[in-house]
Amino acid sequence: MKTTVGLSMGAAALVLCAAGTLAAPLNVGSKRFTESYILGEILARAAGGEHRPGLGNTGIVYSALKNGEIDVYPEYTGTIARAILKDPGVTTPAALRARLAERGLAMGEPLGFDNAYALAVARTTAGRLGLRTLSDLRGHRELTAAFDPGFLDRDDGWPGLRRHYGLEFGDVRIMEHALAYRALAAGRVDVITAFTTDGQLAREAVSVLADDRKFFPDYAAVLLARRALAERLPRTWAALERRLAGRLDSATMARLNAEVDLDGRSFAAVAASFLGARDGGGARRATLTRELPALTLQHLVLVGVSLAVAVALGLPLGILAARRRRLGQLELMGVGVLQTIPALALLSFMIPLFGIGRVPALVALSLYALLPIVRNTYAGLVSLDPQLVDMAAVIGLDGWKRLGWVELPLASVTILAGIKTAAVLTVGTATLAAFIGGGGYGTLIVTGLALNDAATILAGAIPAALMALAVHALFEALDRLAVPRGLRRRAAGPSGAPGTVLP
Repeated sequence: MKTTVGLSMGAAALVLCAAGTLAAPLNVGSKRFTESYILGEILARAAGGEHRPGLGNTGIVYSALKNGEIDVYPEYTGTIARAILKDPGVTTPAALRARLAERGLAMGEPLGFDNAYALAVARTTAGRLGLRTLSDLRGHRELTAAFDPGFLDRDDGWPGLRRHYGLEFGDVRIMEHALAYRALAAGRVDVITAFTTDGQLAREAVSVLADDRKFFPDYAAVLLARRALAERLPRTWAALERRLAGRLDSATMARLNAEVDLDGRSFAAVAASFLGARDGGGARRATLTRELPALTLQHLVLVGVSLAVAVALGLPLGILAARRRRLGQLELMGVGVLQTIPALALLSFMIPLFGIGRVPALVALSLYALLPIVRNTYAGLVSLDPQLVDMAAVIGLDGWKRLGWVELPLASVTILAGIKTAAVLTVGTATLAAFIGGGGYGTLIVTGLALNDAATILAGAIPAALMALAVHALFEALDRLAVPRGLRRRAAGPSGAPGTVLP
């Protein structure tokens, strides 16, 4: 009770302090798992700041912090040492702070709990095989495992753990953390990664295996901030330290996680109740319903702006490819190569150049939309009936006049089909923008994946599908209004054009 009252008073004091000293809201980031969402929401509410949730893994959120896209986010000491500083030997708070100071960063005092990696098995499996510690897994090659992507890549994850304990499993799969518990309960896998403060551990038939050879480092939860924030707003930083440090023990954090993962409460409701506030929202689905209008607008902006940029770039590139055939083949190959890059990888490539948020998402989406526009513009121009083009030359139209008055109108059906294809594809691809804080319907999909909540995933996927259908219908209507039926038949030629995408 004292903790709740103290945190509530601290939150009020911080809001007043922030209002008087902050020219812009404090930007708080979080990673893509339940606990980070909750801590980010608590931190943002306590500081009167803005929460940018679910930005991605450690690398993405840390890049956002370094680039000034966010000011502070919840992190763990073991992750700082291993994944950020790349030095497992740095373990003490003083040593961590000294190394972080060299990078212009500041680390707060521990929040009061550790959230370490662990391996978990079903209780029935533990009883049948006598599994109590990680050492007991040695020799059980018949077992299958499901680990989250971060655990598979990090040296303090599966690669180091396998060497340290001499473990080998028959099959190791990549699986989102929240989905792993369901796979374990269904018997599809035998071993999963867990976090020691997971809410599921207290309520489901799961056994956590003891780290008997002390492989995993300490993962004390702390605040990681830009040093400029601590120096520019010392009172705000000191107030955060005073009111949050040491206030969250492991049992409390596990309870908060369970309220979201198992009871269906929203992050805002859980954070608000922890801070002693009355207006914290309610059930997760009710909260999502209120978010849909804003997310729809964000998604429309992502699709509209990226498509406009792609059209502005793609039409000239397609015309150039049709005019300069050899150069055009190289150009088409280059644009085609962009499509072979996985969308998430392309988004990640944008982060060092543009940071996180909407701008890198728009750049990546524009590049992804180029191929159908460039290729259809090229195909539409090179497949025109030569007799019609020759007639334009006979009446004295050449150069830009012939292009603008004859060729582009005749190729408009094919060009518009390419734009329509790009638009529909962009509606779907834009959902990935949420992985780097770009907003849109993907925010719900990413949150649903983190929570293993099918309703939340569908809340983002269904509107995106409906928007794609609406965009398709809009372009169909535009095609019929803008291009006469006879012109559409002549543009296609007597037998169509190889490689042309017709509506």
